[in-house]
Amino acid sequence: MGAFRIFLFLLTVLCLGCGSARAEKRVALVIGNSAYKSVPRLTNPVNDASLVGGMFRKAGFDTVDVKLDLSVVDMRKALREFGSKAREAEVAVIYYAGHGIELDGNNYLIPTDAALETDTDVFDEAFPLDRLLFAIEPAKQLRLVILDACRDNPFAKTMKRTVAARAIGRGLAKVEPTSPNTMIAFAAKAGSTASDGDSKNSPFAAALVERLPTPGLDLRKAFGFVRDDVLKSTGYKQEPYVYGSLGGDDMPLIAAKPVVAGPQANPDSEIRRDYELALQLGTRDGWTAFLNRFPSGFYTDLAKGQLNKIAAEETRATTADKARQAEEEKARLAAERANKAEQEKAAAAAKVAEEKRLAAEKAKQIEEAKAAAAEQRRKDAEAAVAKALAEKQAAEKVLAEKLANDKAAAETAAKLAAEKQASASAEQKVAAIAPSSPPTMSPQETTKLVQSELRRVGCLSASADGDWNAPSQRSLTLFNKYAGTKFDAKLASFDALDAIKAKPGRVCPLVCDHGFKADGDACVKITCRAGYRVNDDNECEKVQDKKPVAKRDDAPARDTERKKTDAAPSKPQSSGQIVCGQAGCRPVRPGCRLEGNSPALFAKGNMGGYTNVEVCN
Repeated sequence: MGAFRIFLFLLTVLCLGCGSARAEKRVALVIGNSAYKSVPRLTNPVNDASLVGGMFRKAGFDTVDVKLDLSVVDMRKALREFGSKAREAEVAVIYYAGHGIELDGNNYLIPTDAALETDTDVFDEAFPLDRLLFAIEPAKQLRLVILDACRDNPFAKTMKRTVAARAIGRGLAKVEPTSPNTMIAFAAKAGSTASDGDSKNSPFAAALVERLPTPGLDLRKAFGFVRDDVLKSTGYKQEPYVYGSLGGDDMPLIAAKPVVAGPQANPDSEIRRDYELALQLGTRDGWTAFLNRFPSGFYTDLAKGQLNKIAAEETRATTADKARQAEEEKARLAAERANKAEQEKAAAAAKVAEEKRLAAEKAKQIEEAKAAAAEQRRKDAEAAVAKALAEKQAAEKVLAEKLANDKAAAETAAKLAAEKQASASAEQKVAAIAPSSPPTMSPQETTKLVQSELRRVGCLSASADGDWNAPSQRSLTLFNKYAGTKFDAKLASFDALDAIKAKPGRVCPLVCDHGFKADGDACVKITCRAGYRVNDDNECEKVQDKKPVAKRDDAPARDTERKKTDAAPSKPQSSGQIVCGQAGCRPVRPGCRLEGNSPALFAKGNMGGYTNVEVCN
């Protein structure tokens, strides 16, 4: 009766912990289309789909379907099957990587066998985004669609328009989900295209895998981190965008693990408690009840060992009792002086009974040794589990502290930003309420400040000299044109100064002379390689070799030139004559001449006779 009561107590204790909370069901469909038949193959979508599918599996999703290179039939089947799974789930997620197209403001996803020769083929060969939203709509808590399909679409370049006014956009169009708790994440902002990057995976997919699995991190904040990561990795050329809205509560993809102050209970503590109760009882009924409740596991093997130990003890007791009875029978027969045959038979029976008793005793010792070894293994295993649990608790505590610190830092930054904004608003209100009076400044100083600000925004190239001349007036006219203002260009006013100061960067476009091009805020000379020159469009073009062209002589012009030459007075020239005297011979000077037959005087060393005389007029 006592054993039966304990058995009922064990059943009651075991049934108290048999209930468990029902965990939310999460399902995901991942599609990657790379092997397109009508356009060049895409490199990354298959890799991205495999990476994101692995992320969902590690995140503990109940069902993750990864589908690669789907035709229109396969894609329709995958969406239909996933819609059935989403009806039983709290969270449903669809990730698509491949080509997409925007037609008249609607977004379509393109299967691998689509040809899209005309714009009307889109309605038959592609899937509208609404079809994906319809598939996840039955989910009860969260509906999420992630589209890595904003690539530069080659179909749009070859597609024929049946209606000239039909618009085919660049990238995907902006969407506004109508279902509650629905989010649609684009790899790039509406109207822009996404990059595949230079690595195995696109920047968007790499950022998703890095940020979304963070335990306890709200999806809105997670996608904000994804946006920052993609902007940095693409040089601020690609900006992911999220459409839709969620409620006020945090909505993480992976729930944060609870942090407990004290030691966390071992998941096997309930089984261990029942095992220790059965061990204290030490009966066959107790161990049989334990094995019926827990048919497998570590403690089940230990319970079987204890049951074998009890069976060996029962066998030993039975054989010992038989041996005792045989000895008693032997003694009785001897006392009654039985015949020799009966004594020998009784002695043989006693011997066999003794051998059985010894065997049973040995079996008992073996089972006791096995039970002791199993008990020691149990204690070692429990110690290892306790150590691992303590390490896990320490790691979770560190993670919780990190999340708390990040949250506190974010709240502090938001508070400071709000205070700064409030301060700026207050200053603006004070400035609006206070009577505005222009600062006391001379007209020349005012003009110089306005000229400096016009130079800063790129509307004035001359120096700020304080002279409001024609170039300064033209620069203010340009500022009015590009800034949309209407200031009087003939006057450098304080209102114009305040308006120009409010512009953070260049307002007027940079205009360069011929042969120069804009490089940032400066004009640099265009340099062409050998054999090329700058044409009228400021582009380098090859210099064409000019062939010699025969020209007819202009006889009238030649005659006129000759007449002018003949009519011009002649310049003094040397005659080529040489005059000789006592100092020697030399050329006749310009403008002079020789006249001969003049009598010459006898000179020393010379013979008398006639000589020539140099005459200059």
